[in-house]
Amino acid sequence: MPPLPQSRHLATEIPGPGSARLAQRRAAAVARGVASTMPVYAARAAGGIVEDVDGNRLIDLGSGIAVTTVGNAAPRVVDGVREQVGQFTHTCFMVTPYEGYVAVAEALNRLTPGRYEKRSVLLNSGAEALENAVKIARAYTRKSAVVAFDHGYHGRTNLTLALTAKSMPYKSGFGPFTPDVYRAPTSYPYRDGLIDKELGSDGERAAERTIGVLENQIGAENLAALVIEPIQGEGGFIVPAPGFLPALLAWCRDNDVVFIADEVQTGFARTGAMFACEHEPIEPDLICTAKGIGGGLPLSAVTGRAEIMDAPQVSGLGGTFGGNPVACAAALGAFATVQAEDLVGRARQIERLVFERLGRLQADDHRIGDVRGRGAMIAVELVRPDGAEPDPALTKALAAACHRAGVIVLTCGTFGNVLRLLPPLTISDELLSEGLDVLAGELAKL
Repeated sequence: MPPLPQSRHLATEIPGPGSARLAQRRAAAVARGVASTMPVYAARAAGGIVEDVDGNRLIDLGSGIAVTTVGNAAPRVVDGVREQVGQFTHTCFMVTPYEGYVAVAEALNRLTPGRYEKRSVLLNSGAEALENAVKIARAYTRKSAVVAFDHGYHGRTNLTLALTAKSMPYKSGFGPFTPDVYRAPTSYPYRDGLIDKELGSDGERAAERTIGVLENQIGAENLAALVIEPIQGEGGFIVPAPGFLPALLAWCRDNDVVFIADEVQTGFARTGAMFACEHEPIEPDLICTAKGIGGGLPLSAVTGRAEIMDAPQVSGLGGTFGGNPVACAAALGAFATVQAEDLVGRARQIERLVFERLGRLQADDHRIGDVRGRGAMIAVELVRPDGAEPDPALTKALAAACHRAGVIVLTCGTFGNVLRLLPPLTISDELLSEGLDVLAGELAKL
């Protein structure tokens, strides 16, 4: 098959007839509760382009929700998967272990922040990683309470739904949820600053507000773990004010609380560092990873301090498919790609390009309340022009217009008013600029 052209091309209206036929089959076969952002059906993808079954080529500013960070069908990933599939596809690491699992664990122990001895366990999804991180923290501390944060998102399993803040569409109708899970205020500089400019810019002051909740409503003596995204994903790509995360980590250290960093969306070069924790920097006790680490295949991990990771009893951790050998081969290919192509540096280049373009757009359009993020994880918060009231209707309309024009963008945010950009790090400057031009043009029409 010839290489996929790296150019936007609309062969039909979006969706085309092939996608429309598949949509009819889907309606009769797939559960209604599974939603899709785009009305098109993918046929192949590479670099910064996704091609649908009708031959439309779409600029990819979503990366499958930050999964194809190294690009779709990255050569080192494909080569590793092909070789592994030819050798064996599954034995279960808990039955007959294999080197690939060990090699991925070694790499994660080396790459994650922390100047201490580490261990890792491999799993399948981000939610599964969070579930296991909480289990590990409870086993280590012999305490049960867990705190998560306003606007946070951690998954769709029962425990991770308890950790997740947003009700619709994630939690509504699915309770009761796991008990002994509590919520505390986070640092949201844009919205905090509308109330108190100092609170919006001073992370230590925002942390004092949070710590007051932890001490007065939960009690450190009951708290096993604090679970936080260093940059909130589904909540709106919220980057906390400087000093917020270090202050929380210091409090956890002083009170024997395990600090769990959810780097499922932020990890693996996405933010212009291997892990978002490195920007302050902080060294969490446990780090949960998934999405980008598997090069497009399902893989997740919990990595952390050896004494904490080794707290659960033998056979207390694991799972039939955790660390599948094919997924491990893909991960090793993805790790090699990040290093060989300096994708951490590329994420920083993308940040500069996107901020420069969106900054000009914000200066000319008062409906853009905030532009924020790091690396190739940038968001635009849309508000009504006469203030800062969230405008989810505009956000939905803008995303749909971009989709019709052949650009994949995603929305997020507690209020549904944030447009998020997660391009693969292998996208060209030309494609990225064209995608941003389309976004700007469609916004001007609304």
